[in-house]
Amino acid sequence: MNIQTLQTHYQAHRQNYSEPFRLRIHRSLSWLDKAARTADEDLDNRFIMLWIAFNAAYAKETAAGVLGSERSGFRHFLQTLCRLDTEQQIYTLVWESFPGNIRLLLDNRYIFQPFWDFHNGLISETAWQDDFARARQKAHKALAAKDTDTVLAVVFDRLYTLRNQLIHGGATCNSSVNRTQLKDGCAILLRFMPLMLWIMQQNHQHPDWGQPFYPVVKDQ
Repeated sequence: MNIQTLQTHYQAHRQNYSEPFRLRIHRSLSWLDKAARTADEDLDNRFIMLWIAFNAAYAKETAAGVLGSERSGFRHFLQTLCRLDTEQQIYTLVWESFPGNIRLLLDNRYIFQPFWDFHNGLISETAWQDDFARARQKAHKALAAKDTDTVLAVVFDRLYTLRNQLIHGGATCNSSVNRTQLKDGCAILLRFMPLMLWIMQQNHQHPDWGQPFYPVVKDQ
């Protein structure tokens, strides 16, 4: 699935979508297209735009505002997506296209939040190391069992930490110290996002998509 095919499909079918769903896909596609056209060496901006595209697709309003935490929100979204993937396209992508990128991310301590909790004095060195060992064991067990839901949840949890480092000023622009994780993160998101939006459009009437944040409001 490439972005051009995705855009063509959206243009041809958007009149069949509800306005909230149409807005969700339209916004996500706009950021995904911009990220794809960003220079390969500009990994910081590419990753940020890819995460905005992801956020535009999954974030939704509820009676209480935000659906739990961001982490619980995208975990629920990914589970829904995998259930709707009747053709197992996500399964194929995860296990055939980028298992190497995933393994590198899972073994990278610099995008494991407890590692930074230790360096910020919140937990002990032993605590983060034990957490990391358990997380790696869980992730590699899921990899061995080809448990797509669990692997995606762990991968996006790591990507969320990387997202926080950039958005909250925890990294220098074009820093040499985080190129590896940004390169792997961008590679995964650039392949995953088009497939994600495709599956959503094939299931546009599914009730789980909900209302997007900040709907378009026109002046009266």
